[in-house]
Amino acid sequence: MSEHNHVVHKDGDIHPEQVERAIASIDEDERQRILHSFETFKGYLSRRIKLAQSIGLSEEQIAVIAQEVADYLADHEEARNSEEKLLKELWNCGSEEEQHHLAHMLVKLARPNEYVH
Repeated sequence: MSEHNHVVHKDGDIHPEQVERAIASIDEDERQRILHSFETFKGYLSRRIKLAQSIGLSEEQIAVIAQEVADYLADHEEARNSEEKLLKELWNCGSEEEQHHLAHMLVKLARPNEYVH
């Protein structure tokens, strides 16, 4: 895949408008595996966040991308478990500002060392 299809470019620039294309490029079976359970989804998200941090993205940049991913999932994917159903309902009833805050919270949730139970 050429760099213009990526959400994050080598130079560190982010292109959230590429999220839909990036998600669509994930094999359907792999997408189903990732979204089947909430724990699997959190693990996938955690690995992607670690990768983003390793290339120098800030929490705000990661949250912007997370917000685009959540928008895509809310619009294109059915919730497969109770956690996803709750997140989808919260997402759909929130304002854009509230969705952005929820994206930050999801980023924190996917980083176990920062999430306090």
